Amino acid sequence: MDIETVTLATIVERLAPELVNFLTNQELDTKIVLRDGIELLDTEDAMEIVQFSICRGQTSTILH
Repeated sequence: MDIETVTLATIVERLAPELVNFLTNQELDTKIVLRDGIELLDTEDAMEIVQFSICRGQTSTILH
């Protein structure tokens, strides 16, 4: 097991670069801890991480 911490930007740029323009800088700067390192991630994993990161970021947003 190779634990690795990367930013969401690193994951997106590597596995789903078409999503970069849809994410905020705050989302892209989110630290992600990968249990098995970035080498074992696939596109489906990246999409799941992006979805979770967006949802997590929205929980702290208050709409008026």
